Amino acid sequence: MTTMSGSPHLYHLPTMAGGNGRDEIFTFYRDHFVTKWPKDTTATQISRTIGEDDTAMDALLPGVAPTGKPVALPIVVVVKFHDGKVAQEHIYWDQASLLVQVGLLDRSDLPVTGAEQAQNLLDGSYATNKLLAGL
Repeated sequence: MTTMSGSPHLYHLPTMAGGNGRDEIFTFYRDHFVTKWPKDTTATQISRTIGEDDTAMDALLPGVAPTGKPVALPIVVVVKFHDGKVAQEHIYWDQASLLVQVGLLDRSDLPVTGAEQAQNLLDGSYATNKLLAGL
């Protein structure tokens, strides 16, 4: 919270979670976000979370119990600063990809991908335009 301005704003777009003002954001971080990442979480250019401790991550999957399944998920954080402090954070990710990876969405008839989108950002190992084939 020391990096945030006097009146910050945080918004997780896919789940419409976050807060306005220091008190709401502190509560969100404490109860739903920062303290809810599994202990073995690492962040690189691709956010990859593997939770052996089965931590519920309600900021990303509200109401979903831990599945124990690994997830590789690109996350984009857009941060606005005011006077050198964080004034706003907007956090984006592909919710369909997340749901596919934890087994809550069958992608067989949908134009969605799973963990391969994150892996492809790292190494380009997957063919592009696969979902466009046959159109």
